[in-house]
Amino acid sequence: MFVVIFGRPGCPFCVRAQALAERLEASGAIEGHRYVDILVEGISKADMEKTIGKPVTTVPQIFVDQSHVGGFTEFDQYVREHDLLAQTSAG
Repeated sequence: MFVVIFGRPGCPFCVRAQALAERLEASGAIEGHRYVDILVEGISKADMEKTIGKPVTTVPQIFVDQSHVGGFTEFDQYVREHDLLAQTSAG
């Protein structure tokens, strides 16, 4: 499982999404993650909307294995529903 996070500097939910992905990676729950700074990469909301197939109003926008999950709240919910942090609950 690989996670890609599209975000921007100064976004607290982007920071939280990165931290969660790092925890998942460290625990072995995912194979890895990539953070894409949309400003540095020149990615617009319109570009993301084309990829996702619906309007994008916020960041982060998160993909798990190329499937769009949503923002941080949806990513956090996805992790909980799939028990991905069960391995790290002790620490």
